[in-house]
Amino acid sequence: MSPTREVSVVLPAYNEAATIEDTVEITLETLASFLPAESFEVIVAEDGCGDRTPEIAERLASEDDRVRHFHSDERLGRGRALEEAFRASEGETLVYFDTDLATDMRHLEELVQRVRSDEYDVATGSRWVPGADADRPAKRGIPSKGYNRLVRLFLRSDLLDHQCGFKAFDREALLDLLDDVEDEHWFWDTEVLVRAQRAGYRVAEFPVEWTPQGDSKVDLVRDVFGMGSQIVRTWWQLTVSPRLTRRVSMAAGSVLVFVALALMLVYLEPAAVLDAITGADPALVAASGVVYLLSWPLRGLRYRDILSRLDYEGDTWFLTGAIFISQTGNLVFPARAGDAVRAYVVKARRSVPYPTGFASLAVERVFDLLSITVLGGSVLLGLVATGGTDEVVAAIAADVGTITIGGETLNPAAAAETAMGVAAGVGLVAILAVVIIVVNARRDTNLVRRGVRAISNDSYAEYVAGVIERFVGDVERVVSDRGAFLRVGLGSLAIWTLDVVTALIVFAAFGIEVTPYLTAVAFFAVSVGNLAKILPLSPGGIGLYEGAFTIIVVGLTATPGLTALVALGIAIVDHAVKNLVTVAGGLASMAWLNVSLTTAVAETEEASASAADTGDEAA
Repeated sequence: MSPTREVSVVLPAYNEAATIEDTVEITLETLASFLPAESFEVIVAEDGCGDRTPEIAERLASEDDRVRHFHSDERLGRGRALEEAFRASEGETLVYFDTDLATDMRHLEELVQRVRSDEYDVATGSRWVPGADADRPAKRGIPSKGYNRLVRLFLRSDLLDHQCGFKAFDREALLDLLDDVEDEHWFWDTEVLVRAQRAGYRVAEFPVEWTPQGDSKVDLVRDVFGMGSQIVRTWWQLTVSPRLTRRVSMAAGSVLVFVALALMLVYLEPAAVLDAITGADPALVAASGVVYLLSWPLRGLRYRDILSRLDYEGDTWFLTGAIFISQTGNLVFPARAGDAVRAYVVKARRSVPYPTGFASLAVERVFDLLSITVLGGSVLLGLVATGGTDEVVAAIAADVGTITIGGETLNPAAAAETAMGVAAGVGLVAILAVVIIVVNARRDTNLVRRGVRAISNDSYAEYVAGVIERFVGDVERVVSDRGAFLRVGLGSLAIWTLDVVTALIVFAAFGIEVTPYLTAVAFFAVSVGNLAKILPLSPGGIGLYEGAFTIIVVGLTATPGLTALVALGIAIVDHAVKNLVTVAGGLASMAWLNVSLTTAVAETEEASASAADTGDEAA
């Protein structure tokens, strides 16, 4: 749209029935004091309000042709409401300020003229530059300064105040910037200013007199979840992603894969690994790897069933490859970042939206935890609850003593005790999660929205609640469906049974007779070991798995030759075989699907924007 007016002022309004009429009147009077008649317009960007704001805005527009009402039936978010109103505006210079008029309106002419004179492309009021007069109590000033310092540090901004709601833009410059701005809520101001500086636009920051209107406090959802995650997202887009060329990405991805292979040698010295496998039958160790490999197509089938319940189809072999890649990523990247890699792969190759991709992963994790909790049984909870592990831990400490891993002296008994506690907690959380999901699915009351509102009273909480509702809703569709629950549950039990069979073959490779009782103990030991490594307390779960496995096997058996050191060796080889199969499958799948781990992690930044769209639709 070609500009037909000199200035357009947009007032973002959400439930402003008490103040919007006065704000519009003051704005019109102030603009008329320094601009020719009919050269400006005031747009009330009413954002899905639940009060009388729409009626008031419509009346004001009908009474004065300088006033326009931009209405939305649904909650768009502050940033998106501003963006759509600006695109529909008629002005050459575009302005907005908060409707509470916290910034003294005597600064409006200066704000407009800095851009209208062609001296700057963007102008913003500031409460922190020298000369500003801002009455900010500590509860507002300290978080604001902290936030702005983070933006300056991570996003290399030269400005001191990014969130002052008092800004003006050259129309052409802003519309150019909006093509790249992704945030639709409170971070919108910051992202526009940061991208303007990166694009070389001239940005003016000038002091204003600012008086806080109403009460404000740090909000967990908006300030921590929202603003913090957006700083990280923008930093990745502007600083990291441009450097991830295909050549760099492929090279870095290859290096990281080999790092995954070397993790066992970093955290378990080569000599310790060699000692552990001395005397083991190589053919049986290889056979254990083949058996473990058989579990992977089952993982693909299970994932296909989950996606099918969520109305997305995928062939088993493709999904098996995607799982291989994501699990390899979990060995390489911290905090199970490989899960995000799978979400990227199924989105890029099968158009599965990010919220659904992450929900399907959550379903898989829930069934994994339930399966290994069931396989571990009540014995685990009984041992931990009664302190029955104390004597076993003491026996292992006397038998094994301490060992050196990665140049550090560790106490296997202490590690095992930690692993047992972690396993018990994770198992209980898994059961509790399923109970909550099923209960929520059968209630009329929206527990998600109630929970979010309990920790946040900001309007941004509605957006976050919408994203979480979509996510939880997808999980509920599988968990609350009896047929899907049975199919996915049986598949999960089969997968983890093969995991145990792999360990039993390793027992045989060490010359240990596999009796029915030892088989039962192995089910318990492998289950506890896998529960223990769910939390990302060590790379690839190394250490916790071995500790839990050792304490269970030695504490519950009296098999000749099965000392603590031998049990530790079995645990090391068992875990090593599984990790090697995972990495080998990951390498093959990356070559087959032409996926680089670093590219996949970089591309998952789109999840935020996609989730935002979904959240707006649901809110």
